[in-house]
Amino acid sequence: MLALQEKFETYQSVVDTGLNTTLLSQELVPERLHEAIHYVVLNGGKRIRPILVFAAAEALGANMQQALAPAMAVELIHAYSLVHDDLPAMDDDDLRRGKPTCHVAYDEATAILTGDALLTYAFEVLAAEEIPLIDDKTRLTMIKLLATASGSQGMVGGQAIDLYAVGKNLSLEALKTMHSLKTGALIKASTLLGAYSAGNVTPTQINALAEYSTCIGLAFQIQDDILDIEGDTVVIGKSQGSDEAKNKPTYPALLGMDGAKQAAQDMHNKAIEALRIFDEKADTLRQISEYIVSRKH
Repeated sequence: MLALQEKFETYQSVVDTGLNTTLLSQELVPERLHEAIHYVVLNGGKRIRPILVFAAAEALGANMQQALAPAMAVELIHAYSLVHDDLPAMDDDDLRRGKPTCHVAYDEATAILTGDALLTYAFEVLAAEEIPLIDDKTRLTMIKLLATASGSQGMVGGQAIDLYAVGKNLSLEALKTMHSLKTGALIKASTLLGAYSAGNVTPTQINALAEYSTCIGLAFQIQDDILDIEGDTVVIGKSQGSDEAKNKPTYPALLGMDGAKQAAQDMHNKAIEALRIFDEKADTLRQISEYIVSRKH
């Protein structure tokens, strides 16, 4: 896993440099809003979604610069979602990535506006930044893909189901649906955006990567549920046990801890099988799947 860690650090450095360069200056009016945007976006994080963009592009023979714009766009969407998810009206969390959440560090109104600004800026980046080797039609396909993954049929819809499900008994199928939208949709979009940015992807490859990313998206959420129970607050960067305290439906609650761990492993195995049509250039994608089910934060 050392090689993967080194690759992660390279990918993280590239996207962080890109974001730091692309974000509007904190000195630009309104200064407090732009300061909050920098605080949220450059406040650490694993950068899993941009990493998936880069790794999928790599699987098709492309380089990081070809995939930088979509990598930044998905991280901006992810950052916006975290700001809004943490709000008192939603998950009401005080800690994110080991630091005060945006509404705690600033105020609730600023946090709402920060999320709004990040959501719209993601599409500005994807529409305007250079993406070598793709035509305008492909760029529009990418914009639509990200929009769908972010809206009521994707991440926002999943968050709505999550909020409505608090204190209720969900079936396993309903829980899978919720998380395939809330977490899985943006993970899937990240992978496919990376593929499209390569400029030479085939429908067969898109279908394989869609299956792969669907599986790792579910595995990611199952592991999150496991860490909410077994993880350490300092390590995971948010309050341990917060889902259980809010009586939210989780995989361990439905399957038991052993069952949840087996379900995560099953998703990993299916993800690896989905990549069988790719050669060794997809090894980073394979390692990411392994990382997702073994991570501790």
